[in-house]
Amino acid sequence: MKINLIKPTIVLGVLLGISACTDLELEETDSIFREDTGEGFSGVGDVASALVNNYNNLRGQLDTQENLYALQEVTSDEMLVPTRGTDWGDNGLWRTLHQHTWDANHQFVLNTWNNNNRNVFNLSEIIAPESNANPQQLAEAKFLRAFSMYWVMDLYGQVPFREVDEGPSVNPRVMTRPEAFDFILQDLTEAMPDLPSTGPGADAKFASKAAAHYLLAKMYINKHVYMGTGTAAAEDMNQVINHVDAIADEGFGLQSGFFELFTPAVDTETVFFTETGVGSKIWNGLHYNQTTPDNTGGGWNGFATLSEFYDLFEGDADNNHLGANQEERRGYVPLEGTTTSATEGYFAGRKDDDDDGFVDGSDIGLGFLFGQQHELDGSETLDRGGNPLFYTKEMPGLLGNNERTGVRVLKYHPSNGAYTGHFILFRYADAHLMKAEAIMRGGNSDASALELVNELRELRQASTLGSLTEQDMLDERGRELYNEMWRRQDLIRFGQFNSAWEFKEAKGEFVNLFPIPSIAITSNPNLEQNEGY
Repeated sequence: MKINLIKPTIVLGVLLGISACTDLELEETDSIFREDTGEGFSGVGDVASALVNNYNNLRGQLDTQENLYALQEVTSDEMLVPTRGTDWGDNGLWRTLHQHTWDANHQFVLNTWNNNNRNVFNLSEIIAPESNANPQQLAEAKFLRAFSMYWVMDLYGQVPFREVDEGPSVNPRVMTRPEAFDFILQDLTEAMPDLPSTGPGADAKFASKAAAHYLLAKMYINKHVYMGTGTAAAEDMNQVINHVDAIADEGFGLQSGFFELFTPAVDTETVFFTETGVGSKIWNGLHYNQTTPDNTGGGWNGFATLSEFYDLFEGDADNNHLGANQEERRGYVPLEGTTTSATEGYFAGRKDDDDDGFVDGSDIGLGFLFGQQHELDGSETLDRGGNPLFYTKEMPGLLGNNERTGVRVLKYHPSNGAYTGHFILFRYADAHLMKAEAIMRGGNSDASALELVNELRELRQASTLGSLTEQDMLDERGRELYNEMWRRQDLIRFGQFNSAWEFKEAKGEFVNLFPIPSIAITSNPNLEQNEGY
């Protein structure tokens, strides 16, 4: 893995993460606590600053291809990180995610656990009565606490919780999944009246009523998974529909121009985003020789998608150049760069920092990069050995890959800036599909699930469906939401996370939950290891 190409801030984060994993002293995991002065907890001195710090913590934790992003994406049928020679070997760190052979000592399992539990404790300090937060500050803190606790509940199935006045001698209590669900639900319900009513725009990077409705919709669409009932209840699906409708009432809705949604420009679909850099989501799969003026080091040549996932999209199976009858969401590979005089197309009007007459990065494709890649002047891009850089669907496995194997995935594009800070967390198209799924699972609505899915497909220039099965719904979510950190959860909800796919055998249902990190169990005897680990 070419970590020397990563921005310094990313390298620092990686190094800090590694040091946290290799230091086995029992410090701040789920049992985080402030230094005990003997005077007890007297409240947060500057609530406004503390709240800003928590938004910043969230941004920093997502500024990576590792941790939460890796657990949600690389464990799915949507993304894998094959070893290429010695690159991306990392002692099997990435391969075990794809093969579902991780254990309780996996670095990303530990980091994600620590990050989110730390967030919960820090936000609990703001929420505590001693801090005297005003109503909106209190509401924002409860939303952010719900967001982090949601991931602990979803990924690990049990949630440690330390009260702000408990010192290091007290082991945090542990909530079961249903208990954590109720706790999160209470936080969001209490926060809702005092959250700002924020429509599309720059303020969508903060907690809002729309963001709270979205998280509640996520809670209810997955409730039967979290509660272990196995079947979605109609009343829960009606809750999903109501919360999605409430998001629309806040001014959000579907928007045409799929890849334009993943730029910093204002759109009607971005319900909640963070200003973390998207560079790790851009460069993790691009080849070393695919460069832009603001990143002359090129890509890191790691991440790719599975051929089975690429084949879910409409279009010519043999190429992904313009005119291959592909749906918009599959993107395309340019045959040459876009000149600055161009007035149409995705790249028109974008920046030319090196004044060469071409839009920076316009030789790099959108969506799924399959087949021969090209330079701005139309010549073939070559790999480091001088071979044509032709991305293949076929891979020999997770080992033994060269620089060219695997279709690459690019939703955020370097023509907007190599490390632009605008990463979408909640998007209306997801809410729209949640509503369709809720109707399919028994919820009441004037619209049909098929109508809603076809509304989106028409907007994305895909042919309409004549009928709708569960598999169709899962596939549609994959086509719309790839690379947005929802695929693992969707596969679990549709009963397919345990299935076999390329380079992965079928696994037991125990992998639907990650293990509790070994160091967390050692530090808190109230935790019990999840079944199967």
